[in-house]
Amino acid sequence: MNVLDPHQTRREAVIRYLDADFQIVREGDHVRCASSGKAIPLTDLRYWNVSLQQPYGSAEAAFRERVRSGS
Repeated sequence: MNVLDPHQTRREAVIRYLDADFQIVREGDHVRCASSGKAIPLTDLRYWNVSLQQPYGSAEAAFRERVRSGS
């Protein structure tokens, strides 16, 4: 997969979130923020919840979801 190829179709990746790392289950160039629904490029993915297996676009979104879920 070449992320610089402008002809590459955008595809949502399937990720297995681990402690301090993640595994790509199905290749793609982005995932969707569990809080906002916005696309997060894999190169910018920094925040996720291992227990819920959910990605977040920012620290604020991750914190807000953690408070809301009570975990």
